[in-house]
Amino acid sequence: MTQLKRELGLLQATAINMIDMIGIGPFVVLPLVIQMFGSPLYIWAWIAGALVSLVDALIWSELGTAFPKAGGSYQFLKEAYGPKLGRMMSFLLVWQTMIQAPLVIASGSIGFSQYLGFVLPLGTIEKKLVSGLVVIALTFLLYRQISSIGKIGVFLWTGVLGTMGWIIFSGFAYGENHIEWLPLDFDFNLAFFAVLGQASVKTIYSYLGYYNVCHLGAEIKSPEKNIPRSMFLSIAGIAALYMAMNYAVVKVIPWQEAQNSEFIVSSVIEKIYGHTAAIFATLMILWVAFASLFSVMLGYTRIPYAAAVDGQFFSVFGKLHPTKNFPHVALLFLGGVAFVFSLLFRLGEVISAILAMRIIVQFIGQSIGVILLRKRKINLSFKMPLYPVPIFLVIAIWIWIFISTGFVFAMSGLTVISLGIIVYMVKAKRKGEWPFEESVHLPK
Repeated sequence: MTQLKRELGLLQATAINMIDMIGIGPFVVLPLVIQMFGSPLYIWAWIAGALVSLVDALIWSELGTAFPKAGGSYQFLKEAYGPKLGRMMSFLLVWQTMIQAPLVIASGSIGFSQYLGFVLPLGTIEKKLVSGLVVIALTFLLYRQISSIGKIGVFLWTGVLGTMGWIIFSGFAYGENHIEWLPLDFDFNLAFFAVLGQASVKTIYSYLGYYNVCHLGAEIKSPEKNIPRSMFLSIAGIAALYMAMNYAVVKVIPWQEAQNSEFIVSSVIEKIYGHTAAIFATLMILWVAFASLFSVMLGYTRIPYAAAVDGQFFSVFGKLHPTKNFPHVALLFLGGVAFVFSLLFRLGEVISAILAMRIIVQFIGQSIGVILLRKRKINLSFKMPLYPVPIFLVIAIWIWIFISTGFVFAMSGLTVISLGIIVYMVKAKRKGEWPFEESVHLPK
């Protein structure tokens, strides 16, 4: 059987991570976060997002270096929970991925169509058409071998860094507003932390993607070094860019005005350089959004592929393209579902649904998985400092974020998991797998 090849180095892995993280999210989310706080304190939601990502990256680093295989989380859950429970946990990951991955892709394409409205006034139907076309274009661009993907990723990355650099420079050079991030008389009370939790749902969404390299584990050179390095470099770089961009924006446009701006970054450039420059800036932001979706879609195709190769999912998803050597069936399926979702949903709903669906099985499940692996004395090439403090901390934070998504989305996430368990049990009974194996005897 044809195998995936290790052809992505540190530069390419970091570039793929970073373009995954910086999508349309920060440009669309920034005004929403300001609205939630109603003050310059909104910056703390972006700081919280960076800190959560850094702590969580410790967990991904242990797992990613121990199991550098295609599929990332699928492999981690299967190995951490053992041959019995691990089968169910990894199945649940694939189950939710087949819904959640197209939602992530759709969220970016919907945001793309919304931001295009600064250049071309679009009605509802036109926006849906644009979002659908974005998904089709992504599928076409990804339909090629991984060596070409790495080069395209680096090319898109340069455009991302150039766009962010221009925005930040402009704000620092021409902005005149004074910003006070933390008043001396401020009280960190319960109300502040309640708002921080709700706002962090949006900012963490803008940081997601630092782990994309783990999904491509089978295609990373020297994974024991490059997987953790690429994640920490990505988070540090993106956090610095987000903080600088936030400062640059409110330095030009007061936060009272910025919170109501639908095209906040384009408005900043327009105020400094004029409308023509603002149109160019908008097109570059759309470049950023497209680059992010390119990376997101690439990583997610490896999860159903890995499960199919393992015999835990439909075998057709395990097929590699005969000449280009990539999982083309998984790509076409996720692209097709994302196309449908991009025509049906609104952006705000999609963001909360994405987080609520992933937290329990993927983020909390993996955190507990590291503890299980440590107890079994699995040889780990990367070990987090201060173990197990980061694990308990990140689990508490993820529970807090899960609750902050709201009752409706939290329940929807639990519903998806429950349905997945039912489907797995039906499948397991038919195949005589755990917990229906003959060797398993329940106590009387």
